[in-house]
Amino acid sequence: MSAAGNPRVALYYAPPASSAWWREGCEWLGRDPENGLETATPAHELTHAPRRYGWHATLIAPFHTAPGVTLADVLACARAWASSVPRFEIRMQPAEMGRFVALRPAETGDDKTLRTLAASALNALSALRTMPSRTSIERRIVDGMSARQIELLREWGYPYVLDEYRFHMTLSDSLDDANARASIMSDWRRRVDTLGPLPIHGAALFIEPEPGAPFRLWQRLPFNNAQDVVA
Repeated sequence: MSAAGNPRVALYYAPPASSAWWREGCEWLGRDPENGLETATPAHELTHAPRRYGWHATLIAPFHTAPGVTLADVLACARAWASSVPRFEIRMQPAEMGRFVALRPAETGDDKTLRTLAASALNALSALRTMPSRTSIERRIVDGMSARQIELLREWGYPYVLDEYRFHMTLSDSLDDANARASIMSDWRRRVDTLGPLPIHGAALFIEPEPGAPFRLWQRLPFNNAQDVVA
């Protein structure tokens, strides 16, 4: 796809297109961000927010490119970074993150590995991003943020990077109903058992064509220049 103007771009982890992990997640959220097709699922009323972003885990949060930087520049840099990353697999488990339900790494060591992966991506692409204005950054400081998160927000434009980064794949809106969260947790425990390990075989660039529009998967970035395989 192409995008006019200066859309926001994000670097996400996305399961291989041919994998059951990709199909299951897209069906759960109700939209495939690669082909733009929507699906009707029982989970629809609980997934409005994550559906807009597509099935993913954030590596670099959405950003505008810096002056003079094109999407082609971002793609070239992201491809170079991805080509140096080895492929691996991790076990996942559903977890509550506040009032949200998400999939998280089941092993502490995998969480650390993914934090290192996200940090390497951020360092590789950081010069291509436009930092939010100081006023915008100060507006993003909210009650509950730690001093470290505020420090990272001011330095990087986003509070959940480096040591504050947590790899997760969001499964729900913010839900006040504890029973609804518990039901999703139970459902996804069964699904994860069936799906097996999550294949960390590549990343993807997603684009927000215009403010508020659903994000689209623009370019897949296989790790080690490998092709997608069925997981």
